[in-house]
Amino acid sequence: MNLWRYLPYAVASGAENMAIDEALLKTMVETPNPQPLLRFYGWNPAALSLGYAQYYEREVDERACRKEGIDIVRRPTGGRAVLHQYELTYSVISPENNPNVSGTITESYLKISKALLEGFQALGIPAEMSLGGAAKEATSAACFDAPSWYELVVNGRKLVGSAQMRKEGMLLQHGSILLHFDADLLFRLLKFPSQEVRERLLKRFKAKACALDEVWQRPIEREELEKEICSGFRRVMGIDFLQSELTESERRLMQEIRSKYLSGDWTKKR
Repeated sequence: MNLWRYLPYAVASGAENMAIDEALLKTMVETPNPQPLLRFYGWNPAALSLGYAQYYEREVDERACRKEGIDIVRRPTGGRAVLHQYELTYSVISPENNPNVSGTITESYLKISKALLEGFQALGIPAEMSLGGAAKEATSAACFDAPSWYELVVNGRKLVGSAQMRKEGMLLQHGSILLHFDADLLFRLLKFPSQEVRERLLKRFKAKACALDEVWQRPIEREELEKEICSGFRRVMGIDFLQSELTESERRLMQEIRSKYLSGDWTKKR
């Protein structure tokens, strides 16, 4: 059985979380025959994360973020803005030729989504995979505006937002699993041409996105969700996990990288 490294849930700031993911990716690049890993984390303080190519000045209301106590960080991956507040975030980091994640971006999305879906269905969550690439239809800067290929939805409403990058033969995919969602707050943090446009797009957004507490059959704690997703990866991919934590060298590298994610040069680069 294939053995993956498993880093259980831990809470950090937005800059630290992004730096940890990048440090793990860089370490994997430099390691012969590296072991794939699955990591779970949370955010403190709550943070608005931007996709790599999003325009800061055009899309982010910095004053509103400060007023609400919301951190701002730019991800190394693509996609649109995500409010990380009441959620479980996952990341998968692996050699891109590993059979469990190999193929095109769409094909690897499918493989990872099957494992996530297995975990959701074990909890009685009526999730399914989207099959349409509807992200082209998105009308706002918010990530959950529309599902793309093989993202998880409930009755057509997006439940998980994921993004992926590849570097030097390695793959990083991370995603947000919403336990509860304050869409009104998210839309206060983003810029719109007018209040009328904001309200119209917010209404549309709420019809296209959902959180677990809107669709579960019973309340599900974050610990139970993490456990069942791990079980889903085991069953779908035929793997097992070795529980781990950051090594000293990974922590040092994370501290070095963290300064990038704290800098305006990175966060406001576009």
